[in-house]
Amino acid sequence: MSVFIEKFKEVLTSVLPITAIVVLLNFTLTPIETPIMIRFLIGAVFVILGLTIFLIGVDTGITPIGNNMGSAITKSNKLWVVAIAGLVLGFIVSIAEPDLQILAGQIDQVTLGLISKNSIVFIVSIGIAILLSVGLIRIVYNFPLYKLLTVLYGIILILGIFTSREFLAISFDASGATTGALTVPFILSLAIGVSKLKKDSKASEKDSFGLVAIASTGAIISVMIMSILSKTDKITGSLKQETISDSIFYPFIHEFPKVGLEIFIALLPILVIFLIFQKKHFGLSKKEVRKILFGILFTLIGLVMFLVGVNAGFMNVGTVVGYSIASLDNKAYVVVIGFVLGIVTILAEPAVYVLTHQIEDVTSGYVKRSVVMITLSLGVGMAVALSMIRILIPELQLWQYILPGYIISIAMSYFVPKLFVGIAFDSGGVASGPMTATFILAYAQGAAEAIEGADVLVDGFGMIAMVAMTPLIALQILGFIFKLKSKRSE
Repeated sequence: MSVFIEKFKEVLTSVLPITAIVVLLNFTLTPIETPIMIRFLIGAVFVILGLTIFLIGVDTGITPIGNNMGSAITKSNKLWVVAIAGLVLGFIVSIAEPDLQILAGQIDQVTLGLISKNSIVFIVSIGIAILLSVGLIRIVYNFPLYKLLTVLYGIILILGIFTSREFLAISFDASGATTGALTVPFILSLAIGVSKLKKDSKASEKDSFGLVAIASTGAIISVMIMSILSKTDKITGSLKQETISDSIFYPFIHEFPKVGLEIFIALLPILVIFLIFQKKHFGLSKKEVRKILFGILFTLIGLVMFLVGVNAGFMNVGTVVGYSIASLDNKAYVVVIGFVLGIVTILAEPAVYVLTHQIEDVTSGYVKRSVVMITLSLGVGMAVALSMIRILIPELQLWQYILPGYIISIAMSYFVPKLFVGIAFDSGGVASGPMTATFILAYAQGAAEAIEGADVLVDGFGMIAMVAMTPLIALQILGFIFKLKSKRSE
C-alpha cells in the first residue's frame, strides 16, 4: 500500500499543473464548452490513477522480464542469438507500443487513409527491430555509442535530402512516438540485463543507456526509405470535423473496450515470450513468477486507464485550446502557452518517470532525478515553443531546426561524458510519450488548423520530432556542467 501511496503522490504532483493550466485558460483566454471541460477533469483522474498503477506494474513486471531476457540472451554467448533476439523482441514490443498506434492513427486520419495506420506501424516496427538488434550487438562488442550515432545520423542526413517534407515530419515524429510507455521500460531493462554481465562496472553503467536512442533511429530511417521508395509526396491534410458529443460518459464507455483490447493484444506477446523463456532459461521461483504476472496485470490495467483518460478527456481539449489560442489576435499567446504546456506535459510522461528513476539508480544517486527532470522540462518547453513559431511562419521548415540541432547534438557527443551521451539520446526518445503524442500534438494541430497558410500535415506534425531533439542538447549541456563540477572538486 505504501508503494501505491508513494507513486500516487508523485504522479499527482506531475499531472496537477497541466490540469490547473487548462482550468485557468478556461476562465481566461479560451472558454471551453462544459461537457468537454468535465470530460477533461474526469480524464485527469483516469490519467493519475492509470499512471500510478502502470508504474507499479512496470517495476514488478516489465522491468524484471527485460532484465532476465537481457541476461539470458547474452549468456548464450552467440552473436546470432543476440541478433535474432533483438529482431524478434524489437518487432513485438514496437508493434505493441500504444504511442505508435496513436500517432499512426492520427496520420491515417489527417491524410484521409492515403498513409494507412497499419503501413506506418509495420514499417516503423521493422526499423526498430533491426536497430535494436544492432544496439544489442554494440553493447556486446563495446562499440562506442557516439560513433554509432554519428554513422546512423549521417545515414539519416543523406536520406533526408531525398525525403519529401511531409514524410520528413512523420519520420521524426514516428521515432519519438515509438519509444513510449511500453517500449522504453522494456528496452532499458533489456540493456541493463545485457550490460550487467560485463565485468567492467563503468562500461556497464554507460552501456545501460543508448539502446533506446539507437532503436529510435530505426523508425526515422524506415519511414524515410518508405517515402523514397513509394515516391508519395504532395500530400495535404486537414483535421476531420467531428461533431462534439454532449454526453459526459459516452467517450469513456466507447474507449474502454477498444483500448482494453489494443493493450491486451500489445502485452500478450510479451507474456507469451516470458513464459517460454521461464520454461527454457529463467528458472524463477513460483513466487517470482506470480509477482511478474501481477506486474503485467497492473501494467495492463494502468495503461488502459491512462489511455482512456487521454483519448476521452485530454485529446479534445488539446485541439480546442490550440485552435482557440491561435485564433486570437495576439499570436504570441500560442508560443508562450506552448512553452508552458511543454514544461508541464513532460512531467506527466510515464516513460520519463521510468528513465529518470533508472538514471538515479544506475548512477547511485550521482545524477539526481530532479535535475534531469528540470533540464528535460525546459528542453521540451523550448521545443513546443519553436514548433509554434514554425506554425506561425509557414516559410520556416522543419529541416531548418532538425539539421543544425542534430549536428550540434552529435558534435557535443564527442566532448560530453559518455554516460550523459547515452542518457541524453535516450531522453530524446522518452520525452515524446503518450501525453505529447496526444495533448501537445493535438494542440499543435489545432493551432495549424487555425493559422492561415499553415498545413496540418506539414506544420502540425514534426512537433514530436522537436520534442525528441531538444533534450539531446539540454542534457548534454547538463553533462558539461557535471564535468566542470567534477574537475573543480578534484
